[in-house]
Amino acid sequence: MQETDFQVTTSDRLDKLVADNVDTISRSQAKNAIEAGQITVDGQPVKPKAKPKVGATVHIALPDPVPLDLTPENIPLDIVYEDDDVIVVNKPQGMVVHPAPGHPDHTLVNALLYHSPLSSINGTLRPGIVHRIDKDTSGLLMVAKNDHAHQSLSAQLQAKTNLREYVAIVHGNFKEEDGTINAPLGRSPKDRKKQAIVADGRPAVTHFRVLERYGNYSLVACRLETGRTHQIRVHMAYINHPVAGDPLYGPKHTLKGAGQFLHARELGFKQPTTGEQLDFTAPVPENFAKAVRHLRQQAGLPVDKAI
Repeated sequence: MQETDFQVTTSDRLDKLVADNVDTISRSQAKNAIEAGQITVDGQPVKPKAKPKVGATVHIALPDPVPLDLTPENIPLDIVYEDDDVIVVNKPQGMVVHPAPGHPDHTLVNALLYHSPLSSINGTLRPGIVHRIDKDTSGLLMVAKNDHAHQSLSAQLQAKTNLREYVAIVHGNFKEEDGTINAPLGRSPKDRKKQAIVADGRPAVTHFRVLERYGNYSLVACRLETGRTHQIRVHMAYINHPVAGDPLYGPKHTLKGAGQFLHARELGFKQPTTGEQLDFTAPVPENFAKAVRHLRQQAGLPVDKAI
């Protein structure tokens, strides 16, 4: 049983108070727990919309989570490169990188474990995972097969010596040809599912350059200097050029397609054992390429040149 208490300091709905005071519980999870009698106010069960008095004690008693069973699964992988230390995989759009509540299986990690042993540094649920990309982002990911490789790749990320460049279709036209977004990121105080620009957030830097203009949309390349959660998506929205198709940070009226048009196109790092520089490129998926061809056609640009 997981138990915790907090004192009410502001007048608000109980489900929101719980989500605001406990980092590991979302508002929807709080609502379900309240309805199940797992959250009480001054020892009494209440409804999610109840507004406890300031000074009241909220008690949370949640059952221990059911352990996720990390099972190797024979899922096809698009492996771009592999040696004794590292696997570089081109992740398809729609695939979750590692198991988590709501996604217990059919993840990239399940597929990788069927293919090869992975490093143990990140524990049982994220073996081998040095960095992540979102479920609905496609593209290149480096995975460590042993702890030595994991430590080396992590150190390169921390030292900002590796290359991670994405290509994205974003809303709007640009006045500039390129630029740098330097804005700290943290959890949004208004919506816990989102990241936001916050004064006390972690440093986040994205460099971008415009590749093509289509009037209402643009094709851009974004190079990460840091790798925060949702970094490119939040940064591009911050400068009023949200990623097309982004369900969290973009407008509802957008390009047709499944998920955001964001692809990790280039990846570079030093091989952990030999120190050799390795660089890889992955073409955008067909739905991305189709959208670019459509936008080029509308803008009177050559349709079939490489992206």
